[in-house]
Amino acid sequence: MRRTRIELVHEGRYAAEVTVERGEEGVWAPYFSPDDVRRLEAVRVALRRGDVAEAAKYGRVFELKPISI
Repeated sequence: MRRTRIELVHEGRYAAEVTVERGEEGVWAPYFSPDDVRRLEAVRVALRRGDVAEAAKYGRVFELKPISI
């Protein structure tokens, strides 16, 4: 069985929501498909470079800002 879920990728001051499918059958469950792993890594690399436009091709991108109380 495969379930769709959202993974958060966080790098520096950015985070991205990427939709992936997670397999939940077999001995190695749960697992991601090789295509989903490549997509998550592409987002991580793009965010690390600060290339928000490239990361946005795979999901929603957020800029994280610290708050002071």
